[in-house]
Amino acid sequence: MQSVRERVLALKKQKNAVILAHYYVPDEVQAVADFVGDSFYLAKAARDAAADVILFAGVHFMGESAKILNPARRVLLPDPAADCPMAHMASAEQISRLSKEVSDLAVACYINSTAKLKALSDVCVTSSNAVNIVRALPEKNILFIPDENLGAFVAAAVPEKKFYFSGGHCPVHAFFPAERVARLRQAYPGAPVLSHPECGAAVLALSDFVGSTAEIIAFAERSEGKSFIVCTESGVLFQLRRRCPGKTFIDAGMVCADMKKITLEKVLRTLEEGSGEVILDEEEAKGAYRPLARMLALG
Repeated sequence: MQSVRERVLALKKQKNAVILAHYYVPDEVQAVADFVGDSFYLAKAARDAAADVILFAGVHFMGESAKILNPARRVLLPDPAADCPMAHMASAEQISRLSKEVSDLAVACYINSTAKLKALSDVCVTSSNAVNIVRALPEKNILFIPDENLGAFVAAAVPEKKFYFSGGHCPVHAFFPAERVARLRQAYPGAPVLSHPECGAAVLALSDFVGSTAEIIAFAERSEGKSFIVCTESGVLFQLRRRCPGKTFIDAGMVCADMKKITLEKVLRTLEEGSGEVILDEEEAKGAYRPLARMLALG
């Protein structure tokens, strides 16, 4: 009798499907994926996918982005109810009001957002490329939505521009206690702290390196260090340990309950039934395509 993993791999081939998985989903799901990465890498993988079906192992906005970039292909989510609270933490009213009040304004939208918010934006960004893209924008004023912590990180790196924020946050990263990080530093002296910019300012102040999940992995790969404290969602440890054998990674303990809803059994059911298809309003999807395409062009 075939295992769940074996059935997933067989069905993927049979249905000409490609599986994209975010670093934060469970290990066994990452292990069957064709592409594993952060939001920027997966956006590019979705754009370039040649398969008939894209199964996106991630939360809802990720499936939306894949569908926006591939309107003619079927995009499936193993659990459509797996959502990102931050993706909704801005409003059309906020954007409209500030656009009227502030001249020379660009709306930079973190890819961790709904299709509706993307459609109201000038460009999308990820934690990997936000600094470079915002710096390259001709506008002097930036409304950064929805994540204020990432926005503050970008603002510090691009001081020549004035920033406005919608006040959103990632509940997993934003409220992680700096006291826990301080205790880990004491328990593991000499181990650098690697943090995601969605973390709060107090955590970032205790960090030795701040970057996207992909940048955290790259830092660990090139570092001569042997032990690292990881301050982002614990799912990234699977790739860190796989790509950095012989190094030790201390999990700070961040867990996204929505990402953990994406189980291997749900991936199998989705492939068997063709369930969880992402359906978007056509006009909204066209509006959201423009800022996503601009992000990919700017890189």
